[in-house]
Amino acid sequence: MLLVERGETMSTLAPALRLEALRDARERTLALVSDLSDAQLAVPKLECINPILWEIGHIAYFAEFWTLRRLFGEPPIIANADRLYDSAKIAHDARWTLALPSRAQTLAFMREQLERTCERGEDGPDRSEAPYFYTLALFHEDMHGEALVYARQLLGYAAPPIAGAAPRDRNVARGELGDVTVPAGTYRIGSARDDGFIFDNEKYAHDIRLDAFAIARAPVTNAQFEAFVRDGGYRTRAFWSAEGWTWREGAGADAPSYWQGAMRRHFDRLVPRGEFEPVSHVNFFEAQAYCAWAGRRLPTEEEWEAAATGAGTRGNLDGTYGDVCDVRLFEDAQSVYGCVQTIGNVWEWTQSVFLPYPGFSPDPYKEYSQPWFGTHYVLRGGAWPTRSRLISTRRRNFYRPHRRDVIAGFRTVKA
Repeated sequence: MLLVERGETMSTLAPALRLEALRDARERTLALVSDLSDAQLAVPKLECINPILWEIGHIAYFAEFWTLRRLFGEPPIIANADRLYDSAKIAHDARWTLALPSRAQTLAFMREQLERTCERGEDGPDRSEAPYFYTLALFHEDMHGEALVYARQLLGYAAPPIAGAAPRDRNVARGELGDVTVPAGTYRIGSARDDGFIFDNEKYAHDIRLDAFAIARAPVTNAQFEAFVRDGGYRTRAFWSAEGWTWREGAGADAPSYWQGAMRRHFDRLVPRGEFEPVSHVNFFEAQAYCAWAGRRLPTEEEWEAAATGAGTRGNLDGTYGDVCDVRLFEDAQSVYGCVQTIGNVWEWTQSVFLPYPGFSPDPYKEYSQPWFGTHYVLRGGAWPTRSRLISTRRRNFYRPHRRDVIAGFRTVKA
């Protein structure tokens, strides 16, 4: 496993290391699907996942499009690839009706694309563009790798064979939870032009004035969220927004996704629900309702980023432990204000609607951010399967508020 922190900026690495990272990402992708049967690759038609056979072909197509075709002018490896794998043009539901190449043909396409991309290296006609597009292909594959973990969990498949160490001891007493204070001041939010590779929705760094606020040192735990459930939180209309209550009634939700009594389903087995593990697989509406019950609120994304200032990227990332871990771990990677686990373990919902920063302009992959402004909410921080090279405290993830398949929790701010 190639571990490169995003703070090192993939764009400034030697080309050989970027190629090594591409190989590492492909190895992870194949590990996430190699043990699945052909029937498991097909998957039922659901809103939040793709047919897995389509998804792995799309990963190779995306890398081919932006490296071999964009930089070197090569023809597509599969003649009709645009009609099969272009996610901007192929509606989600239509992906189940495509005449896709077989599993063997798809794997052969993935091998050939990777071999050609690595063989070409970055010696294209315009070398200045190569680091950007090679990194774009890498991070795109990393994001789909995380989505494949979500799909395996949703479908109850076996845990993916990616964990390299046992989860840490959940029973060791550690530091206290509670709040930390972030002082009033002017904070720099977003990424600067010289930060190397950045996503277009991080453009560009700008100053914002924040009042002082008290934010939870760690994400909300299972034990804390269970108190909300036991107190009738899912049955009390007053805690829910109108949209959230409509979702709750339609979904019939009475607890977080995958909770079963004192246990939770982790892929294809039940495991004890750790008291100090972060609550996970809750959506924006559930996080909002908990906050209303607790007399708290979700942070804005600017507050979250300010609170995470100085946090290291060492944490529960890269699938190393294969699951969430105690929220009190990784204290040596805490922010300058004392927040722990702002990086890794679970993505964290904020109250912020996903909108462009001042001066936003779309990058060449125009479909990455712009189509989703105004309809999604921002999450920050990464989760246990997130690749460390992909994450930073500036990274803006975004999902529709009803999504529960994401490995997402939240931390709260004193109202």
